[in-house]
Amino acid sequence: MPRMLYDYTRSTLERVSFDQALFCKELRKASKSLLPYEIEQLQKWLFNFTNQKPELKQYLKIVS
Repeated sequence: MPRMLYDYTRSTLERVSFDQALFCKELRKASKSLLPYEIEQLQKWLFNFTNQKPELKQYLKIVS
């Protein structure tokens, strides 16, 4: 079940990545609701994802 929340979070972040404010908001929500090991996975995914969208790199610190 927890994996579903992580997958949903990733999907949501991909969909809202066009808007930095929405991306930041969803990332904050994710950092509060995910388990510690899921946050680690999300950090790895974000690092790779933000290579394609460098304008979002500034939000990596939210989940650090």
